[in-house]
Amino acid sequence: MELILKQDVQNLGFKDDIVTVKPGYGRNFLIPQGFAQMATPTAKKVLAENLKQRAFKEQKLVDDAKNIAEAIKALEIKITAKAGGDKLFGSVTNADIAEVLEKNGQSIDKKYITSGIVKRTGKYTANIRLHREVIVELPYEIVAEQA
Repeated sequence: MELILKQDVQNLGFKDDIVTVKPGYGRNFLIPQGFAQMATPTAKKVLAENLKQRAFKEQKLVDDAKNIAEAIKALEIKITAKAGGDKLFGSVTNADIAEVLEKNGQSIDKKYITSGIVKRTGKYTANIRLHREVIVELPYEIVAEQA
C-alpha cells in the first residue's frame, strides 16, 4: 500500500515522502491518526506541484540548518552527573543533552537527538537531526560530579 506522509513518522519517513507499508498499518493506524493519505495518481500530481513550489523555501531551511550545525560542532559539551566510580547514579538521556544545548544557546527538541541512554562516564556522540538533509554528530563527555 502506497501512502503520502503528512508529517514525519519515526522509523518510516519524513513529511511528503511516498512510502510503502503493509495495508493493516496504513489503514488502521497511519490514515486514522492523520499521519498519511492514500497515494492516488491525483494526490501524487498535487504533491509534485507542491514540492516544486516549496523548493526555494526548502533551500533556505537547509541553509539555516547548516548554520546551526556549524554552531553546534563548535560547542564542547561536558555533562556532570553523580557517579560511583565510572557508573552513573541514574542515566544521561536525550533530554539532558537538549538541556545542555539550551544553556549554550541552541534550542533543539529532544526528539531530534539520538544518543541512547548512557549509564557510564566517558566520551560519546549524539546524532542531531536539524533537517532531513542535515544531521550533525555532537561529541560530548560525561564526567563525575566532584563532591
